Amino acid sequence: MKSSDSWNTATRILLGFRSESYCEIEVSEGWHGDEGQTDSSSLEMHCWSIPPLNPLLPTPPPRLSHTDQCPGPLRVGWAGLKRELTPLPTGLLPSGCKSASDSSKLQQKRGGSQRVQEEQRSPTGFPCPSVESIPELRHRTAILPKVTLASAGEQWVMAYLLQGRLPINQDLLLMQKGTLMRKVRSKSWKKLRFFRLQDDGMTVWHARQAGGRAKPSFSISDVDTVREGHESELLRNLAEEFPLEQGFTIVFHGRRSNLDLVANSVQEAQTWMQGLQLLVGFVTNMDQQERLDQWLSDWFQRGDKNQDGRMSFGEVQRLLHLMNVEMDQEYAFQLFQTADTSQSGTLEGEEFVEFYKSLTQRPEVQELFEKFSSDGQKLTLLEFVDFLQEEQKEGERASDLALELIDRYEPSESGKLRHVLSMDGFLGYLCSKDGDIFNPTCHPLYQDMTQPLNHYYINSSHNTYLVGDQLCGQSSVEGYIRALKRGCRCVEVDIWDGPSGEPIVYHGHTLTSRIPFKDVVAAIGQYAFQMSDYPVILSLENHCSWEQQEIIVRHLTEILGDQLLTTALDGQTPTQLPSPEDLRRKILVKGKKLILEEEEEEPEAELEAEQESTLDLEAQLESEPQELSPRSEEKKKKPKAILCPALSALVVYLKAVTFYSFPHSREHYHFYETSSFSETKAKSLIKEAGDEFVQHNTWQLSRVYPSGLRTDSSNYNPQEFWNAGCQMVAMNMQTAGLEMDLCDGLFRQNAGCGYVLKPDFLRDAQSSFHPERPISPFKAQTLIIQVISGQQLPKVDNTKEQSIVDPLVRVEIFGVRPDTTRQETSYVENNGETLGSARESGRSMAVVFPLSRSLLSTVHRPSCNLQGKRCRQDKEWGLGSEARSLTCSDLSRLLIHCFLTCKVLTALKMKEENTGQATHQQSTLSVLSSLPSLTFPGSGFNPYWGQTLRFRVLVPELALLRFVVKDYDWKSRNDFIGQYTLPWSCMQQGYRHIHLLSKDGLSLHPASIFVHICTQEGLEEVES
Repeated sequence: MKSSDSWNTATRILLGFRSESYCEIEVSEGWHGDEGQTDSSSLEMHCWSIPPLNPLLPTPPPRLSHTDQCPGPLRVGWAGLKRELTPLPTGLLPSGCKSASDSSKLQQKRGGSQRVQEEQRSPTGFPCPSVESIPELRHRTAILPKVTLASAGEQWVMAYLLQGRLPINQDLLLMQKGTLMRKVRSKSWKKLRFFRLQDDGMTVWHARQAGGRAKPSFSISDVDTVREGHESELLRNLAEEFPLEQGFTIVFHGRRSNLDLVANSVQEAQTWMQGLQLLVGFVTNMDQQERLDQWLSDWFQRGDKNQDGRMSFGEVQRLLHLMNVEMDQEYAFQLFQTADTSQSGTLEGEEFVEFYKSLTQRPEVQELFEKFSSDGQKLTLLEFVDFLQEEQKEGERASDLALELIDRYEPSESGKLRHVLSMDGFLGYLCSKDGDIFNPTCHPLYQDMTQPLNHYYINSSHNTYLVGDQLCGQSSVEGYIRALKRGCRCVEVDIWDGPSGEPIVYHGHTLTSRIPFKDVVAAIGQYAFQMSDYPVILSLENHCSWEQQEIIVRHLTEILGDQLLTTALDGQTPTQLPSPEDLRRKILVKGKKLILEEEEEEPEAELEAEQESTLDLEAQLESEPQELSPRSEEKKKKPKAILCPALSALVVYLKAVTFYSFPHSREHYHFYETSSFSETKAKSLIKEAGDEFVQHNTWQLSRVYPSGLRTDSSNYNPQEFWNAGCQMVAMNMQTAGLEMDLCDGLFRQNAGCGYVLKPDFLRDAQSSFHPERPISPFKAQTLIIQVISGQQLPKVDNTKEQSIVDPLVRVEIFGVRPDTTRQETSYVENNGETLGSARESGRSMAVVFPLSRSLLSTVHRPSCNLQGKRCRQDKEWGLGSEARSLTCSDLSRLLIHCFLTCKVLTALKMKEENTGQATHQQSTLSVLSSLPSLTFPGSGFNPYWGQTLRFRVLVPELALLRFVVKDYDWKSRNDFIGQYTLPWSCMQQGYRHIHLLSKDGLSLHPASIFVHICTQEGLEEVES
């Protein structure tokens, strides 16, 4: 170091000594001269008492030995430097360093693991660490350069929360301190709000002012991305009022509106943008176990009402209702006491985790495991191969797959080396993507992408610019961004003459808002190929004058550049449409083309009027806008605007033409021409000439759009049009519901690229397939679904803490008309169901407690160890496997309110070996009938159904399966809980988990249902 060099640094280091306290050391040093000698140095150490930390974090807080005196030289490392610092003189020592007598008294007071309330109240009373503990301290340090520590407890919680998983930086700490920013909803709605990142590092709350009453704003897991201010159309409109550099936009998953914020400075905006991006990346990269840990942490935070880091029994009872668990208070207290190993009267850390595990036991999986395990402890490689072949239908690949799965999911290294699978590994496999109902081989790009465009279903959007209804809704470039990020490959743009010579986009002759066409093109250019490299189709509805058409051409060519397809591939005259592979990362224009000898296509509204001989109400609505146009009188006086040749030239492969009839199309049209059909016209054609429609779609593209009556932006069932081979079935993507579930379900496969290859009989020009009258049996199959159980089902209404759902599962099949059907299980009642009420209602005990079915259907002579060990199977008499998975205390609780033990099960055995099962059940029920009513754990959280549904499917290649979980409500319509939709061709057989999605298509992790799937060739009689 040269003599001219000099620098100084101030570093603060957080040291955790015990779960109740932490210390901060501030070190300031300066270096001068060639020898790097210290010119000045100082060290300050301050200790605080803080509330106990979040108990669900990966490692416990450090617990270090203590001495009666302060340490000698303290070795601290930062920025790659290690310097030995001399302790301050006695007069400058922090007051936290106590005398020997005080320290010994404190140790006596602590009484081992017991907490000392006096210590918690003291702001400084903390003994110093010993010199021997310094290396451990050094490993535990988090170095925070030049940052003002606002709240010691909060910062330590943050540092500890993300320890080993996410680097602590200044942005996150400042976000925890909180920032006053302006929340912007419109040009007229701009209000100040105080936003703060919570101690868990995963949620952001807001209040009207600092220190005000706060409420949740959003969770980090809800955030898709963060955009800079200039990317927000709303903030751009306010650029004169707020600098764009101070603004940013938080974009959420699904259909939730964006959150536009304006900070007081560029630095504050950058702090939040960088911090949020760091957290979003962290959440995105979580594995399955980390997501479950975070889910548990979120629940703990919600249940810990007084936020003291531990849960009393009262808080646990409240949490059970929040988690959708109805449980007898006595039984809940028993589980609470079992989990409270520290006997402190509260649950912390691993204690809460153990309590959660007691709520989520999987006896049905244990029974399945023991069915294939010879010793009930593990699955050998051969046993696991048998399971994969017999139940999972994995075929010849089972041997190799078994080794892969053991290596992937077996938690113990010894198990991996021995090629065995434990119960934990088995459950891990069943809950993983490999155990999912959706075949993992269908997730990546697996289909042939070299066939003509007309051989594919194409993910398509209707009036993409709208994010609301069709009459007064908002038009926004966000509609295009969301559609493209969902995998949409065909977007619609309605273009009209705008002010100042700039074309605008909106739903003509309505009150919908208007956006500049150039902004739409810019958004499409930016997001077109973020989710898929395959071509995007720009469906133009051109209503502009010649002059503004030229502006359209200029924006398309200048903004899109090489992405825009302007000439035929290879410059040759094509004989068929190019393939998606040929058109990678290309944007195609679909629209009118100027050809003198042919009539130009009229807008869709006018097409409908021409196509139908009589004008029904729908056709009137679709044609009225043209008649009511302010320019209608002018249109009568002058001919229609002439198509600009430059715009016409951009239409290469997708020329829009009017449909008259199938014979007319075959005689006059070419493969590069495409027709649009309203849903009404398309349905009529399918009914009258479905086979001709199928043949038409083997050589030409068809686009179907929603009826003009759907002013609320509702959707039709797209399956009807896919059955006829229609490629572009346009959906109102802003509206969630069953129809969008089907659309998302079909395009979930093939890497979500937006293109799905149609079945071979819909690509054959000679096909005789008729979607309304399919030949029977046409590769017919029988589907058998056993709906077994549900896991961690969420509540429908979180505002009602005492409400518990009564879940049922509905399985729906969508395909050709004969295949479209649905069946559902019975509902599981949970609102305080008791044995007494079950007897009164005449229902089976199995409705009250799922394991009772196995207990009542087996002969009981268990050998029990009452020290908490599991009951073992008696070789002579046998005990139901579900019962074997219970502890003896579980069995005793099941069959006797207070005093029944495993001996009661022995007393209930049959008098003679050949006694009928009904007699045994009656004897069991007679004992139960004499007992007081007993409430068992509610099954809204983990319900059990164990019911089998059967379906006959004529055309499985076209079938979609939709699993829906609903909350039964006898007063009104059943409430939606979650759903999952997938194509028949992507369904895996065997024991599978179905991971539920919300109405918006977002994951409800860890909510799922457990099923067994079996398909059989041919048709069987199906019972209702």
